[in-house]
Amino acid sequence: MSDLTPLAIAERAAGLGAGTDGFIRADVNEADWTRLAMGCVGGLHDLGAIWFDAGAARMLLVDRLAGLRVIISLATTNGAYPAVSRHHAPAQRLERTLRDLGAGDPQGMPDARNWIDHGAWPIAAPGQTHARPTTDYKFLPIEGDGWHQIPVGPVHAGIIEPGHFRFTANGELVVRLEERLGYVHKGVEALCDGAGLDQAARVVARISGDATVAYSFAFALAVEAALDWTPPPRATLLRGVMAELERLSHHINDVGAICNDASVVVLQAHCAILREDILQTAARCFGHRMMMDRIIPGGVAVDLPSGGAAMIEALLARCEPAFEEIVRVYDNSPSLQDRTVATGVTSPDLVARFAAGGYVGRASGRTFDARRNFPHAPYGGFDLKIAGRTEGDVNARLWVRVEEVRASMDLIRWMLKELKPGDIMTPAPILAHEEKHGAAMVESFRGDVFIAIRVDANNRVARLHARDPSCFQWPLLEAAVEGNIVADFPLCNKSFNCSYSGHDL
Repeated sequence: MSDLTPLAIAERAAGLGAGTDGFIRADVNEADWTRLAMGCVGGLHDLGAIWFDAGAARMLLVDRLAGLRVIISLATTNGAYPAVSRHHAPAQRLERTLRDLGAGDPQGMPDARNWIDHGAWPIAAPGQTHARPTTDYKFLPIEGDGWHQIPVGPVHAGIIEPGHFRFTANGELVVRLEERLGYVHKGVEALCDGAGLDQAARVVARISGDATVAYSFAFALAVEAALDWTPPPRATLLRGVMAELERLSHHINDVGAICNDASVVVLQAHCAILREDILQTAARCFGHRMMMDRIIPGGVAVDLPSGGAAMIEALLARCEPAFEEIVRVYDNSPSLQDRTVATGVTSPDLVARFAAGGYVGRASGRTFDARRNFPHAPYGGFDLKIAGRTEGDVNARLWVRVEEVRASMDLIRWMLKELKPGDIMTPAPILAHEEKHGAAMVESFRGDVFIAIRVDANNRVARLHARDPSCFQWPLLEAAVEGNIVADFPLCNKSFNCSYSGHDL
């Protein structure tokens, strides 16, 4: 075909149409696979994920303008397929991970260094075809006079996750940052293989603890699409309330953390108080501060207690004016904005190339939000306004969070008004007696979370793939730090707030 866009694939697969999950699925040959990979470079569509399943390489392509999500599959021999990263740089870490896990063999990768496998595993991954790495990871070399390198991590001060950062600098000026991640690889996908849906749901909820609601939401939607399982209306609204409370909690916390890294500790203290109020209200309403394991396939595990809606409305009434006062202080503090404005700039072109979502993308002109672009219940009935900036600096990422806090408060109020008495769970369907596929994309506070699942004839997980928004955001942090001073790295890093755990799976 001459025009291999997701739209063209959709037309070719029109006889099948999109599945109940809204994703079109199509088989391609190697030539078409490569053309589609190159189409990501030309901006015809965005790369959403790459994974391996049942002897086939699979790739998610997203056409935001046409409103299409297409999963293409390429049958392989012994796992070998043409590497997408030969043409499209954002695929590099995805394919290096695939290769380390023995889940596929991308041919022609421009960067063949290991990523998840640090050489410390006692055995090789099943199906792994390449040589086991050593613990001596080869960072990119430096050339020229006057440069020096600063290694930071993987162990850091404070209670944070591990990651290694290798700075190349001239004095205080950073000219290059290279990341080394993978230290919190947990084998999530392997743990889900063959698991029952209940067990897999608990594993997925722990991929990244600060996005536990979003991951559980995506898993539930994918399973429900696969099994034609419809949750009750009340459950879908409660899911939305939980998702927006999670967004509120972390956005407010991030605003405070950015201010703290700019040495304005008092604003961080006020944000911490607001976040604690949200967490305590969540615990009273849903039985868990982080609302972990509360969204499950078929509905939700707990209902709001008597007076729960009033508790949440009272929370918003307390938080809204207090948060607006924090915003007012930030907006009227030139010394604070001197640290955030024009610091850690990420260009719109780079954000578009990596299809970065969340506040990282929206602060640089890419106004993608799965709640609006690919709405699912309960978001279809709400006119969601997407925050957007173009400056791409720390300040812009903070303001996107501010606008999203305001929008989430409006969303929660709308959902509570729509909430009617009713069931919170639909019984599980009978065994399908055949394999079923499902996929889902849910907007977490960081950006779009993607889950693809294959359920076997006994309603157990045959294959699960999860992709965190941080996979396309971590590389942009490397670019954002370039040209800044070393002391501004914590500020840039916090404005991105990428997930180590979600990335490393």
